[in-house]
Amino acid sequence: MNHSVLCRAMAVGCLLLLWTVTGSAVGGDPNADVRLQVHLPREMTVEGNQLTLGQISVIRGPAPTAAQAREVRLGRFSVPGQSVVLDRSTILSRLASCGIGAEQVRLTGADAVTVRRRQLIVEIEDFVAIGQQFLRQFASSHSVSEIIVVTRPKDLVLADQPQDVQLKPQLVRETTRGHVTVRVRVMADGQEVGTRDVSFRLKYQRHRVTAAAAIAEGTVLSPENVKIETVVSDQPESPGWRPPYGWVATRSMAAGAEIHESMLSAAQTAVLVRRNETVLIRIERPGILVTAMGTSLQEGRTGELVKVRNSDSSRVIVCKVMPDGSVEPAL
Repeated sequence: MNHSVLCRAMAVGCLLLLWTVTGSAVGGDPNADVRLQVHLPREMTVEGNQLTLGQISVIRGPAPTAAQAREVRLGRFSVPGQSVVLDRSTILSRLASCGIGAEQVRLTGADAVTVRRRQLIVEIEDFVAIGQQFLRQFASSHSVSEIIVVTRPKDLVLADQPQDVQLKPQLVRETTRGHVTVRVRVMADGQEVGTRDVSFRLKYQRHRVTAAAAIAEGTVLSPENVKIETVVSDQPESPGWRPPYGWVATRSMAAGAEIHESMLSAAQTAVLVRRNETVLIRIERPGILVTAMGTSLQEGRTGELVKVRNSDSSRVIVCKVMPDGSVEPAL
């Protein structure tokens, strides 16, 4: 007989023995009560992902009702290493949903059952599930819309029969084409017993900018001549993306054409300083202000560097054009 099946049979046998010995304490002769009797242990280890009432308790009573109760589903394990706590109210609620009311049931034993899964093999789907769950946390801050499995690892057979199995994922590789690899470490009773790598392809939500109408070279983009929509792509969007309103087209574009950043340039500001124009040279620091007059040797816009001849010393210095039309030496 399989070792895990034997252990489960022994556990159920012990519960039946306990019930027989303590029958008078929990209700006397079981045949004297026609209600369904469900005895709950404090802890139970089961096989498989799906939980039923028959797996986690000892059930006695009228044969048809008892058979129905044993098949009542109580949920499933979603990830490896998970433990599930089922209390009396949850069990009564599940029974009621299957047509067995609380007045038909007598519960004995613990107030709640802690259920763990007996796991001798960590299966492919376990690794995939934990990898997807890990990437969903990553996805929340990267506009990921879909997670697709690319490579599926082999099962991992555990040499011993651990009491506690945990899977710990970590991101080990990410490429620019939307492929990521998650490494899953398998911990059995606190010791690492193996790893598996699972590769995924990520699909991202990003903005797509197209010409709503024909756009001539030199046209400033605006909500009237561009269209912005959300599409799915292999590439994530650049951080801090903003609509390209106010940018200037560097080439002509047909209606419906996709607009890329390389096709645009920032709109130029007006010329503030002109060649041979008198300008104010200004240096302002905390507690000090120095000014002088000079002549600009170049024209310039806000933020640009121009050469200026100081009127007092006749020295030529490089200055930055300020928004108010003054210039500041580029020290």
